Amino acid sequence: MSTSINSSRRGAPSSYLICKGDTLSELAARFKTSVKELARINNIANPDLIYAGATLRLPGSAGGRPPGHSGKDSFDSGKSGPRGSGGASGGGEVSGSGGVAPGQATPAMRRLAEAGRQAALSMGGYNSQGLCATGVSRAIQNAFGFKVWGNGNQIDNNLPRDKFKQVNMSLEQALKIPGLVLTWESTSSRLGSIYGHTAITTGDGHSSVSDFIERNTTNSGRTGFKVFMPLI
Repeated sequence: MSTSINSSRRGAPSSYLICKGDTLSELAARFKTSVKELARINNIANPDLIYAGATLRLPGSAGGRPPGHSGKDSFDSGKSGPRGSGGASGGGEVSGSGGVAPGQATPAMRRLAEAGRQAALSMGGYNSQGLCATGVSRAIQNAFGFKVWGNGNQIDNNLPRDKFKQVNMSLEQALKIPGLVLTWESTSSRLGSIYGHTAITTGDGHSSVSDFIERNTTNSGRTGFKVFMPLI
């Protein structure tokens, strides 16, 4: 991925397109600012984790969020204490996006979306049962024949990396594509603050499914958002 810097006035870059291998500390030094300041103006909750393809707003740029950023998502990856290995983390190194457009969903992704919808209807319908990870795991097993264990903020680390890959996109983008697995490290509810949340996108632009159908999925009160795409 090539470096991209936008300038609001000559000699004063306003934003930077994060590239694979970038770290926030290196970017802070390059643009003569601090990690703390970059984290503050970009809502980065974990300075050790930034994502390739995201636009980083630089100090001195015009108000508002970086171009293309809806304001619904943050760069936050969240933390929930000790967990298994295999997730994307460490040292601020980022991975490429590799996502898909809404009209390019694979048959496996569409199969997972339908399996998720069926699991949700059989469990809670439109009312949460507090068993989001069970619903997602059941959908994965029904779609692909294997089970993924863990609660809402553990499933991301337990997804087989030869069958799923993490992709960098906003929630707004992900909801337009069927069959993506969404995870959050923490939510605003008591149980959600401990176990997080996970769901599968339906592709309609607003809903997701787990143990129930969530008709208006947002990041409100949720942190540590990640997206995973089936490779099957």
